[in-house]
Amino acid sequence: MHNVSRGSLVLFKFLSALLLALGTCLPLLAQPLVPAPAANQNLAQVASEGPVRHFNRDIAVLRGTLYDVSASDRARRAQTRINELLDQPGAHKVTQKAESAGVMLQIDGATAFFITPDDVDKLNNETLEAIAQRATVALQQSIDASRESRSLNGFLRSLGQATLATLVAGGLAWLLVRGRRALGQWLAAVLHAHVERLQVGGVQFLHTRRVVRAAQATLTGLYRVLMFVIAYEWLSQVLASFAYTRRWGELLNDFLWDLSASMGSAVAAALPGLFTALVIFYLTRLATHAMDRFFNRVGRGEIQLQWLDAEVADPTRRIFKIVVWLFALAMAYPYLPGSHTQAFQGLSVLLGLMISLGASNLVGQAASGLILTYGRVFRQGEYVRLGEHEGTVADLGMFFTRIRTGMGEELTLSNSAVLNATTKNYSRNVKGRGYSLDTQVTIGYDTPWRQVHAMLIDAARRTPGVLSEPAPQVFQTALNDWYPQYRLVCVAVPSEPRPRALVLSALHANIQDVFNEHGVQIMSPQYIADPAEPKVVPPDQWYAAPAVGPDER
Repeated sequence: MHNVSRGSLVLFKFLSALLLALGTCLPLLAQPLVPAPAANQNLAQVASEGPVRHFNRDIAVLRGTLYDVSASDRARRAQTRINELLDQPGAHKVTQKAESAGVMLQIDGATAFFITPDDVDKLNNETLEAIAQRATVALQQSIDASRESRSLNGFLRSLGQATLATLVAGGLAWLLVRGRRALGQWLAAVLHAHVERLQVGGVQFLHTRRVVRAAQATLTGLYRVLMFVIAYEWLSQVLASFAYTRRWGELLNDFLWDLSASMGSAVAAALPGLFTALVIFYLTRLATHAMDRFFNRVGRGEIQLQWLDAEVADPTRRIFKIVVWLFALAMAYPYLPGSHTQAFQGLSVLLGLMISLGASNLVGQAASGLILTYGRVFRQGEYVRLGEHEGTVADLGMFFTRIRTGMGEELTLSNSAVLNATTKNYSRNVKGRGYSLDTQVTIGYDTPWRQVHAMLIDAARRTPGVLSEPAPQVFQTALNDWYPQYRLVCVAVPSEPRPRALVLSALHANIQDVFNEHGVQIMSPQYIADPAEPKVVPPDQWYAAPAVGPDER
């Protein structure tokens, strides 16, 4: 009893929602099923159209004038004439008769109304004979339905048909509820038993709970669709059982079947084009996989090409893949379902307009990335200075360049900004692994320059990570008013981005130690007078607090 009541409750909910929706839409469905007026038709002509309706059925639409009587007046007179003829006794048989003015519809031989050539909708390729035949059938059906609605036997027969449709729909809903529960339990048991067996090397690829949840969601969706179809068909059958609402039931049935037929035909018509597009994309995928293998071998040095270096193999591979996929999309576009519709074309135009308006900066970034890549300004892993920033190149992309500084930072710079800035490459002129390391000091003219050279080279040799070959060098880069300027250049071996900052810090510390050891002050004087005492740090003060001496560690 619980299952039966639950099935009835579910069916009642569906029927209530469907009745509410269709109660709003049925007056629209009951309107005359005539084509919309053409865009170039004036409003006066549209307003003059007169629909002829009887007993909830559309008989015809009058569009032209007859003997200076407008279409709307003709429609009102036709409906009045039909009611007068039906009030008279008789079989009420509808016939048609061709006249010079058009086709005359008759009821028991008496004239009901005329259909003239001006009433034909030529934009929809209608003919006068077809309109007259359709109006004759519709008028006879409306008369028969009106007669049936006034008959007790007809009403009882309609009530029985509606009751039978309700019982059938309730039974199907009950079976669907029971079947869904049984099928859900069986499906969960089967999945629990077999999904866990799908393992390779002890690794389970599918999670049982998620698979069961997906299967139950699919089953629930199918259940709701079938329940809606049952409720929809029940409502159309109930409406078709009664004479006055029969037209609504026919409209509901026709709409469902026409929609299903149009969707089926559209899917069938789209399958060949969709298959062609899938073949194009599949062949493109095979081609891009072959390109991946080829460029990967070039990048590893297994294939030597004069026109392509291993360093630019990866960005070249990405460019080739983008070009190939764009070509494939252009080839497959005409075969995509709906590509020839105005909606699809309008969306394509809108997308193209958005890209064209917002892609100017994007294209500039991409062009800058290509220049940096194929101009070989720097490579991944090299230590560079880009404007105010310096660090190891972590990635050179199409739009951005990322560098890691020695301070634990990762900077993302736009390629256009990198291209506009001055680039210093500390790794390019070093043979093998490593990067150049440089620093500068200014010492007064009273210190012998040879001594300064020797002290700077000695500080470089004391620094861990600085190579002895090539040997450190000192250059006098300027002779200023009060002091010469010395620049120490050496080579260090990197293991990761951070050591360069550590090596440079250690080099500066060793320079201070060496200069203090030899009593030379690191100072850039603005000459007024000689100081009373040399500006040096005595050895006994080298490890002033908070520094810790080697004996205290």
